[in-house]
Amino acid sequence: MSATPTTPPPALRPYLTARHDLLWQEADAFAAEYVAPRVARMEAAPGRVERKVADLMAARGWFAVTVPAVFGGLGAGHVARTVLVHRIARVSAAAAAILQATLIPVGALLHFATYEQKGRWLPRVADGSVLLSIAVTEPLAGGHIGGIETTAERAGNEWVITGSKIHIGNSHLAGAHLVVARTARPGVSTSQALTAFMVEADRPGLSVSDHRAGLGLHGFSAGRLDLDHVRVPADNVVGEIGQGLAVAQSSSILYGRPNLAAVSLGIHEAVVDTTTARLKTRPRYQGALSDLPVLRDRVGGMEARLRAARILSYQAVHLLDHGLPCDADLINSKYLGHQWAVQSAQDAMKLHGAHALDGDYIVQRLWRDIQHTYPPAGTGEVQRIRLADAAFAEDHFQWSERLAAEAAWARPDPTAA
Repeated sequence: MSATPTTPPPALRPYLTARHDLLWQEADAFAAEYVAPRVARMEAAPGRVERKVADLMAARGWFAVTVPAVFGGLGAGHVARTVLVHRIARVSAAAAAILQATLIPVGALLHFATYEQKGRWLPRVADGSVLLSIAVTEPLAGGHIGGIETTAERAGNEWVITGSKIHIGNSHLAGAHLVVARTARPGVSTSQALTAFMVEADRPGLSVSDHRAGLGLHGFSAGRLDLDHVRVPADNVVGEIGQGLAVAQSSSILYGRPNLAAVSLGIHEAVVDTTTARLKTRPRYQGALSDLPVLRDRVGGMEARLRAARILSYQAVHLLDHGLPCDADLINSKYLGHQWAVQSAQDAMKLHGAHALDGDYIVQRLWRDIQHTYPPAGTGEVQRIRLADAAFAEDHFQWSERLAAEAAWARPDPTAA
């Protein structure tokens, strides 16, 4: 699959502005110059965390793509965020994962932090001096937020946090972690029992386990945090006390799911490009494999899924940029985007035959990487349950509508005279 820059397909024209077009070209050029040459090294050393690409993206302000200019960000919105993640994922899903993982806690700060907290954290994200992670998942509870066992107890003007978190994206790169912990006594409803805290990585008692390579996304760290009576000041609480569930859920829906849809889309595009290039150049029966109707039928299915996934992904974040209720659309873009990309990756493995099994061939890397977009931000089963809620009109609350309407982060400093 070539890293040569491309132009957006015509089907995306309703969702892209001239600024998006420039960002698309910038991301493609960046991926070709800086990411593509590092992919082989990332694959050859899966036990090493990729830091250089993170530094280069940080220098461009991409971790603050949705952060308003008043806090040093690009203020470019959610479609722009999808453009960046999608185009980087087309060349390296691991590099795109580094980008998307910090964007989730950035979203939480935008929607729940005080103006002072935004001024403290977001400019540092914008200038690349600090990356963030969000730490919700736990060893026993998994992604079940109601089962969180990490606790935070009040001690004067501080909170003392104890517990463990796993599968934390950018665990080894983050200078601070947004940790969701239990602050209420047993028996209190989950909607009031959890609180979110900013925890600096150098706080005494916080440790990060050694990086362990996963099935795919080599170079991306998604590790374990252990917190042993870690003390943080009271002004590190993000949102209200007891609002941690809202912080986690809204970030997952508005940032996590569309981010993963964009990663899946980039992988999907690379799968189709790699497969068609292979079939066109592989000779067979006085022609090429691409001439065989049975293979063209299979590729046609891959292309159909790719085109549909592309529209779903961009339409959903377009609605989000316009402040329209679109929670179900964001959920659906993640759910079907992953499912369709997996199906196309499996077809690609078959179409390549034994060649697909070569350890240094791109298709097996793409097949491994796409497995990583299923569990985060809710498995397929979780997505279908939420979509059923929408079908039965049982859940009228929309994070997209509420937070877009509030948009407190886009207003001038409320404390100013």
